[in-house]
Amino acid sequence: MNRDEMLARVKTRTEPWDIVVIGGGATGAGIAVDAATRGYDVLLLEREDFGKGTSSRATKLVHGGVRYLEQGNVSLVMEALKERGILRRNAPHIVHDLRFIVPNYSWWEAPFYGVGMKVYDFLAGKYSFGKSKVLSTEETLDLLPTIRQDGLRGGVSYHDGQFDDARLLINLMTTAAEHGATVLNYAGVVGLMKDDDGFVKGVEAVDGESGERFTIAARSVVNATGIFTDETRRMADPKVEGMMVPSQGIHLVLERSFLVGETALLVPHTDDGRVLFAVPWHDRTLVGTTDTPIKDVSYEPLPFEEEIEFVLETAGRYLSRKPTREDILSVYVGIRPLVKAAGAAEGKTSTISRDYTIHIDHSGLLTIVGGKWTTYRHMAQDCVDHATTLGGLEERACVTASSHIHGYYEHPKELGALGVYGSDAGGVMAIAGEHPELGKLLHPELPVIGAEVVWAVRHEMSRTLDDALARRTRALLLNARAAVEIAPAVAALLAKELGRDAGWEAAQVTAFRGMAAQYIPQGKTYPAAPVMA
Repeated sequence: MNRDEMLARVKTRTEPWDIVVIGGGATGAGIAVDAATRGYDVLLLEREDFGKGTSSRATKLVHGGVRYLEQGNVSLVMEALKERGILRRNAPHIVHDLRFIVPNYSWWEAPFYGVGMKVYDFLAGKYSFGKSKVLSTEETLDLLPTIRQDGLRGGVSYHDGQFDDARLLINLMTTAAEHGATVLNYAGVVGLMKDDDGFVKGVEAVDGESGERFTIAARSVVNATGIFTDETRRMADPKVEGMMVPSQGIHLVLERSFLVGETALLVPHTDDGRVLFAVPWHDRTLVGTTDTPIKDVSYEPLPFEEEIEFVLETAGRYLSRKPTREDILSVYVGIRPLVKAAGAAEGKTSTISRDYTIHIDHSGLLTIVGGKWTTYRHMAQDCVDHATTLGGLEERACVTASSHIHGYYEHPKELGALGVYGSDAGGVMAIAGEHPELGKLLHPELPVIGAEVVWAVRHEMSRTLDDALARRTRALLLNARAAVEIAPAVAALLAKELGRDAGWEAAQVTAFRGMAAQYIPQGKTYPAAPVMA
């Protein structure tokens, strides 16, 4: 995971790559891992940083999808529950079991949700994370002491998984690299090359740091660009009909005191038809999400005023202490790339399936879109099967179901605050041992030490303040104000490692402060949600 080395491979390559993947999110990373572990020559190109878009902005859950079960999409739930189990087995340092409780305030809720969760247990089969249980009022309060007690009749508990999305993504990129893949961030694809018959035979890319352009030949090209799916497809055919529908969801990060203990809260029915989670995460309380149809997409989408108020109001109905705008440590926004489908209610994206689609355009460009983090591995397997056929490659079996992901460590709690690094924790601690000042917290309200920043530059291709504070560490999401305060110190560490000058440092701090301002909602007015036709 050294960018200079990766870039050199691209420059010196003379033979076509077996597979070129456009997009460095969960789907693209999964494809790179799958293809590399089968022994194919694979190149992954990401226009910004790995996971800059949707894949670092999830609800941090590896789950089957209780809501999809209610919608009757049993096959998606079964697939997700199986993949959830595989992922915990292959990356126990990142994925762990989390107990959820559905609180009951009406007489019918306990039998209704109790039966539903038993079905959820049954579908999980041997991949179960634990059995569901109907709880008394006292048992519910023992597990969720900060829940609203007025009218509480009890609850139903069940088990799902939790993870750190950006950390898993970096581990997947490292896994791909360890198996021979070339992965490159800040390398945008700006065009597609075609042969005389009009079939895609490669890509044109630009190094975002130097501006140098490359012509890259490939036997098969995969479009895994998520919310930018149709933009990429139009490089091959400007008139192609769009197949992606974007939907925006927000998450509010609050102090841990709003949800003490190690149990999460699930509200199965909100006013916008989605579920709402209140989840313990990195010693914070994470509350979300919404489902707002939008027309335009970007790497840094803004929350809408209605979304913030909706989450605060809904959470306030179920927590004994109602959160206010002043309690928000950070608000982050993700855009879901949903597959356009017939029969979905107009302007209501919560009814659109979270399943994925593989599509091959007339030009031979293979596109995969939709799905969710939990099913990334299965999606990648399916996609690589198609890509190898399309590229005329030798068929080789997928091995990712039983392959450990980089960082694998069975007992991450032994590693304390660095548990999410798994086997890499020793490397981070070694840096802190060599330079004791790097072993200190960068801010009293953030669980981040300087050694993590140095490790991210040396081994995880971190290139900017945004990379270091939003994705390699989760400082921006955990406390946006504190992240802004440590920006100059972190920029100095980056500059030293990357060989940058004082001007670069200052520019990084200015850019980060401007971007981070939208994560701090107090006193800031956001736009109104769009009215979709």
